[in-house]
Amino acid sequence: MKLTASPEVAAALRSTLSVCNEQANRISVLAHRNGARSRKTLQAAAYSELKNSGLSAQPALHVIRKVADSYTTLSANIRAGHLGRPGAARRVKAESTPIRFRSEAAQPFDDRCLSWQLDVGTVSIWTVAGRMKHIPFACSPDNLAMLREHRKGESDLVLRDGEFYLAATCEVAEPAMFEPEAWIGVDLGIVNIATTSTGYQAAGRSLNRHRKRMRELRTKLHSKNTKSAKRALKRLSRKESRRAKDINHVVSKRIVTEAERTAAGIGLEDLSGVRQRVRLRKPQRVTLHSWAFAQLGSYIEYKARRAGVPLVYVDPAYTSQECSSCHYRDRRNRPSQARFICRSCGVVARADHNASRNIAHRASVAWNAGRQSSAPVPA
Repeated sequence: MKLTASPEVAAALRSTLSVCNEQANRISVLAHRNGARSRKTLQAAAYSELKNSGLSAQPALHVIRKVADSYTTLSANIRAGHLGRPGAARRVKAESTPIRFRSEAAQPFDDRCLSWQLDVGTVSIWTVAGRMKHIPFACSPDNLAMLREHRKGESDLVLRDGEFYLAATCEVAEPAMFEPEAWIGVDLGIVNIATTSTGYQAAGRSLNRHRKRMRELRTKLHSKNTKSAKRALKRLSRKESRRAKDINHVVSKRIVTEAERTAAGIGLEDLSGVRQRVRLRKPQRVTLHSWAFAQLGSYIEYKARRAGVPLVYVDPAYTSQECSSCHYRDRRNRPSQARFICRSCGVVARADHNASRNIAHRASVAWNAGRQSSAPVPA
C-alpha cells in the first residue's frame, strides 16, 4: 500500500526508521559480541536502554525481534551452506561481523502501533514524533479486498525511492488441490523465458535486449561520474528488475490459468544451484546471473497454490538431450540451441518444446509414484 504522506508526516516516518535501525545496529553489535541472540536474552539486555532512547514499548520489542530474527536467518543460511563451505571468504565475513541495518531499512508494526481505517482509506501509525493519524494510502481494488478480508499480523513500513509503503501480511486459505487429468511441463530458459508442453512460448529476446541496453547505459554513466550521471543512475535504479518482474508475472499467470482451465498439473525444473554448477565464459556468466528463473518459478508456484493446481519439481538433467517420443538420450540429439533431432526415431522438434514434454512426463511419473504403495499385493 502506497502512503500519501505530507512533508511533516514523511519527516516523522523517516526519523522513525532511522532511530529504529540505529538501535537495531547497536543491539546487533551486542548480540554478536556476547553471543546472546535469542529474543528473550536480547530483551533482558537491551529493553531498558531502548525505552530510554525514545522508543515506546511495542516498537522496542519489534526492534529486538528484528535483530533476533535476522541472526536466526543467518544461522539457517550458514547451516544450509548458502554462504559457502567453512573457511570460505563470504562465510567468514558473515560470521565475523555483526549484522548491519540500513538507516532506511523496513520496520515492522503490529496493530497496537498501526491501525487501518479501510472505509476512508487511511492509516494511523506510531512515530518518534507522536502518532500520525489520517495518512491516506492507495492500492488496487483487489489488494483492498484482500486487505479487508485476510489481513492478519504485522505490517512493514518500507521506504523506497523516497516513497513510503506499507507491506501488510494477509493469510489466505489455500484451496484443495484437484486431481490432474494431464500435466504441463515448463522449460525455463534464457533465449525463451518459458516454453510449455502445450505450445505456449514466452520469448526473451526483448527482455535480453533491454538488459543489454541497460548494462551499456550504466557502464557509460559510471564512467562519466558526474552529478547528472548520478541522477540518471538513481532514476534508472531497479528499472530493469521492475520490467523483468512484470514479464514474469504475466508469463506465470498465463501458465497457471491454462493449467487451471484444463485441469492439468504443472511440472517445473528444479534449477537450484545451477549458477554454481555451470562453467561459462565471462560474457555468458553475465547473462546467466541476470536470468530471473527463480523469481518466475516462485511466481508460478504461489499462483498455482492459490488456484489449487498441483505442482511438481523434477530433475532437469538431460531433458534437452532426451527424445520425448522414444526417450532415447544422446547429446548429439541437439545439433543447435533451437533444434532437436532424435538419432533413434528421427523426430524433429523445437528443442525447448521437446524438453518441456520431457518435464511433463517426469512430473506425471513423480506424481503417480508418490501415490503408489510399495507393499506387496495380498494373495
